[in-house]
Amino acid sequence: MARCILFIEDDDHMRAVLSLSLRQDGYDVVEARSGEEGLRTLEQRAPDMVLVDLRLPGMNGFEVTRTIRRSSNVPIAMVTASGDTHDVVAGLEAGADDYVVKPVVAKELSARIRALLRRASVSGPGSTVQRVGDVELRRQEGTVVRDGDEIPLTLTQFRVLCELADTPGWVVSRSQLLERVWGYDFFGDDRLVDYHISGLRSKLERDPSNPQLILTVRGLGYKLVP
Repeated sequence: MARCILFIEDDDHMRAVLSLSLRQDGYDVVEARSGEEGLRTLEQRAPDMVLVDLRLPGMNGFEVTRTIRRSSNVPIAMVTASGDTHDVVAGLEAGADDYVVKPVVAKELSARIRALLRRASVSGPGSTVQRVGDVELRRQEGTVVRDGDEIPLTLTQFRVLCELADTPGWVVSRSQLLERVWGYDFFGDDRLVDYHISGLRSKLERDPSNPQLILTVRGLGYKLVP
């Protein structure tokens, strides 16, 4: 059965062109012209992933993403203009897993979607429960718990943490994380890794400004303190 993609975009031309390209790649594309319509469609169709433009009129893409994240861990890729750093950071903080920049290149979009869908279907390797600082990484459940309370992570944040936890104390480069977590390197952007590391720190570190769990090794990458 074809994987279903919910595409929320108010630009009729862009939506039609990209939807056609995705259908040619074998996806079942469901289109929505507004955030409100997209959320209604999400409940009706339960898509495999969501592609959402951040600058929607009315209920914008940030609000749509936050609303989805309250009840679903479906992969979300956001569409943003000109690689605006503020938009990217805000979108990832809202719960998006990846982003593409306008003008969207169909080949790049297809690569990102394949990576997102592949990542969503693969659970982290290794032991079922692993102690990471003062939290428990429960891979089989897909959760992280501190003092009995679950810490809400996005799918991508969880995958990044799993990759770091596979080799505690060892440096993992940005390019390695891009390849292992996102599944591509040609289209990869180092900033994507940095944004998700920052998000992880904001949720896992007692003092995100002075991280003790996920450390930056300048010029090399990141490592998890064993």
